[in-house]
Amino acid sequence: VQLVESGGGSVQPGASLRLSCSASGFAFEEYYMIWYRQAPGKERELVALITPTDGTTYHDSVKGRAFITRDNAKIAAYLQLYSLESADTANYLCNADRPPGGGGYWGQGTQVTVSS
Repeated sequence: VQLVESGGGSVQPGASLRLSCSASGFAFEEYYMIWYRQAPGKERELVALITPTDGTTYHDSVKGRAFITRDNAKIAAYLQLYSLESADTANYLCNADRPPGGGGYWGQGTQVTVSS
């Protein structure tokens, strides 16, 4: 089983990023795909999730600025982030679970840094 995140980087406030999570080794289409983030000194928080039937949920702080999608054919999930703010700075982790509960499979994360 493997989850590999990519797409993070250092950007200025107001920029956009598209994070990708490539998966392998499990029945991807049966799993919820979740993006979490964790900033230094802060607890991990759920940013967005997408269900096996494409239902979505977002953290209040990113509603209207983040969009999660999945592509079962490519065995990948994505998180599009717009209008990035300094508060979005964190390590973004991809998780596959059924249903979400803090378990399942995890990637190593991709760092997003928003700074002027």
